[in-house]
Amino acid sequence: MPASPSTARALNDRLALRLLQQEGPLTAGRLKQLTGLSRPSVADLVDRLTAAGLITVVGESGEQRRGPNARLYGIVADRAHLAALDVRTEGVFVLVSDLVGRVLAEASVPIGGDAGTGPAVEQAVAAVESALKEAGADRLHTVGIGAPGLIDPATGDLRDSVGLPAWHRSLAAALQDRLPGARVTVENETNLAALAEQREGAAHDRDTFVLLWLGHGVGAAVVLDGTLRRGASGGTGEIGFLPVPGTASLPSATDCEGGFHSLTGAAAIAALAGEAGLPVPDTVDGPGVAAVVRGAVAAAEAEAAGRPDGTPRGAGAGRFLESLADRIAIGAASVVAVLDPGRVVLGGEVGQAGGEVLATLVEARLRRMSPLATEVRASTLGGAAVLRGALLTARERAQDDVFAPSASGTAGP
Repeated sequence: MPASPSTARALNDRLALRLLQQEGPLTAGRLKQLTGLSRPSVADLVDRLTAAGLITVVGESGEQRRGPNARLYGIVADRAHLAALDVRTEGVFVLVSDLVGRVLAEASVPIGGDAGTGPAVEQAVAAVESALKEAGADRLHTVGIGAPGLIDPATGDLRDSVGLPAWHRSLAAALQDRLPGARVTVENETNLAALAEQREGAAHDRDTFVLLWLGHGVGAAVVLDGTLRRGASGGTGEIGFLPVPGTASLPSATDCEGGFHSLTGAAAIAALAGEAGLPVPDTVDGPGVAAVVRGAVAAAEAEAAGRPDGTPRGAGAGRFLESLADRIAIGAASVVAVLDPGRVVLGGEVGQAGGEVLATLVEARLRRMSPLATEVRASTLGGAAVLRGALLTARERAQDDVFAPSASGTAGP
């Protein structure tokens, strides 16, 4: 059954908006080429979207740079403003952007472990309000939050998790109260990092892969056939609880000590560095141990330059990286055996710091441990992936709403 004229117009409008989002400003002629629509149809949709306040003339193109055919049409970026939050155990990072994702303001606030829930939430909300003011925006359309812990698939709320601050669970509701009309959503931080790596990072050419997050803690995100998998309880990727050899105990339902976390969490990496005679960071967190790994890579590369095979082994930095790769491969091999993802991305601050040196070592170990061919790549986004994934998710949700012209040609709220 053919689409009605109003439905066809809405589909054409959405297609044009998506092209302008992906390609940037375009002329009507270029829109005609990319959409396959007739010239009159393109002229009509340009008029509709302009009248709806969704697109506008942003410049001119071509040698002559004048006349109707040279006009460049772009999305009205300030039609909606978005916020993205990366909620950590020790604080919050915030950015505010326009509808096309251009960052207008950033803020961060450390939150001490001794802060009560009320004061901690107030500090985080104040950081969002400050960034919004700096961006020159009146209101937020969508807020995307990335946080550690499990997200209840039925409610979308952050679950109570042992070891995580209580203020994490109160933040979304507080933002909803203080930002009238804003759409506030929460997603697991590792899942957001995977979405960012898929769109803009080390998995941009893959629709099936696993992100292994290595930072203060460890986690994983699973993308199969282009879809992020969350599991029946929202717990897909809680790899810190994975029982593994090489630990002194088994994990419990409330404590991942004795699981994969005990081999590759920040504290474990710091201890491993000390055993190899490397400097131990003053602060045992993601950035702290990432600095140790980054230094080890630089030292190992210098060491390897003097050997024919180029393999970073021996004393100090090389031995540390080999031992770390052994530990990472234990958890990665379990994931590969079950999911056969074809690619594992080493994410988080540690994955990015280890770079291709660490990724190559882990891949070699997987090749010996598993018959399934698996590439290992280093994250190109590192710790910034969570914030980037939160922004991409917020932008997509906002655009789904704003880019929804009705049959009469007007836009959504």
